Amino acid sequence: MFDFEKLLVYKKAKEYNKEVLSFLSEAKIDKVTNDQLRRASFSIMLNIAEITGRFTKRDRRNFYVISRGSVFECVAIFDYLHDIKKSTRKVLSVSPDRNSGILT
Repeated sequence: MFDFEKLLVYKKAKEYNKEVLSFLSEAKIDKVTNDQLRRASFSIMLNIAEITGRFTKRDRRNFYVISRGSVFECVAIFDYLHDIKKSTRKVLSVSPDRNSGILT
């Protein structure tokens, strides 16, 4: 088992990504938005995994910042989809201070 697989934040990001992929398999949204949401949700999980391979605090912090930015990107996409009536999932609950994102 890799170190990142033990992290709660990684496990939450992985579950979140599964929820996003499930949503995308059912949603009728344009290809560009679909691709952007898919890539942003993967970015959260993958950057958290990459953190454990970094040695300096500065380097690790950078990947946390990137992951957090990807969480906000997902929030913005769901906000947009809600506004154009493509998503009934109005609330994307995130705790950036804990680096976790959970679709509710």
